[in-house]
Amino acid sequence: MGPARRDDGWTLRAGTPDDAGSIAALIASYADDLVLDRAQAAPYLASVSEEAERGYLASPRYRYVVAEVGGIDEPPGAGRCGLAGFIAMRDTTHLFHLFVQRPWHRRGLARALWSHVQGEIAAAASPRRHTVNSSLMAVPVYRAFGFAETGPVMRAHGIAYVPMATPGAPAAA
Repeated sequence: MGPARRDDGWTLRAGTPDDAGSIAALIASYADDLVLDRAQAAPYLASVSEEAERGYLASPRYRYVVAEVGGIDEPPGAGRCGLAGFIAMRDTTHLFHLFVQRPWHRRGLARALWSHVQGEIAAAASPRRHTVNSSLMAVPVYRAFGFAETGPVMRAHGIAYVPMATPGAPAAA
């Protein structure tokens, strides 16, 4: 996928291992919102480190789409580019990551990333059920995307999440 410039200020493109540092930094910016117990969170924090993200980005099992904008606090065309957000799918059925910089919340970027990935998946395969382990603060966003809770709040590795899924055929094993 080549970069696609959008009228709403961002450019979507495929993520590459070179994006690992920016992606890990964006995830880390949410640590205070996600981590309940730092002492137990070491496995989670390792799983979203720059090294781990570089591995996911290089793996054929993962598909990342990043959104870039002019400097986050600058008007479009100011000359600097930055990561506004990104989405990652594992095996086309599990929404692995979806993070958006706070200044870009409530501007349609998360929906644009999800819609973009859905279009890619639909073009490549029959419709499938999608799953996500949502952070507690993101549950309303995923509900708006058509996900529903499939179980109670879970706690593991110092974080809490809600398992959610879209309706549809389960993924092939």
